[in-house]
Amino acid sequence: MDGTLHRMSVPVLAERCKRELDNYRRGEPSNDQYGLELFSRAVIQRDTLAWEAIQQSFNTLVRHWMRSHPLRDIARRYDSEENFVAQAFSRFWQAAADQQIAFQTMGAAMNYLRMSLHGTIVDTLRKYASARLTALSENDEVGELCAEDQYDTNELWQVICNLLPDKRERRVAYLLYHCGLKPREIMRFCSQEFDDVQEIYRIRRNLIERLRTNTDYLRWHIA
Repeated sequence: MDGTLHRMSVPVLAERCKRELDNYRRGEPSNDQYGLELFSRAVIQRDTLAWEAIQQSFNTLVRHWMRSHPLRDIARRYDSEENFVAQAFSRFWQAAADQQIAFQTMGAAMNYLRMSLHGTIVDTLRKYASARLTALSENDEVGELCAEDQYDTNELWQVICNLLPDKRERRVAYLLYHCGLKPREIMRFCSQEFDDVQEIYRIRRNLIERLRTNTDYLRWHIA
């Protein structure tokens, strides 16, 4: 079947992926191999046609997530649903392609896409400081500093990344500070990457301690 999948054209893969998504939504048995092949071509091979097919195939699903998001009403004050959906796909593409993520299940891919939408919403609300979100980290100096300052999150991520040589710490820092997720949200969206939420809290404590020891460096770069 792998050989057959690799020979399928993108339009055929997209049609079969859509069919399996319909089965999934109806609660019927579904096969995720077509969707995974699309994601592999888009993310690993950087196939633009495959990426366009993913956007078309999952657009309705992302719109559903947007409409059911607990912060949807506040978010819509600042941008349109269409823009949030488009930015979620863009965020997913940049993160997944840059990190060359090979998704093993459709559930993992969809969780990552949903996480991208959540991060997009949080970043927008953080940009407009009227919604005093504390999605970075709870009750720590670095989190308070980032949450209260209207600071470009992409620049902040680069500053933090420079202080974290450990790859796993950078991953958790990315999810916390760039995507705006809390530890339990990370476990929900990225359960395939971590054993349990305690592991995330443990890594979080370590990286926060590392950041705290470099508070002057952080303040200097975001002043």
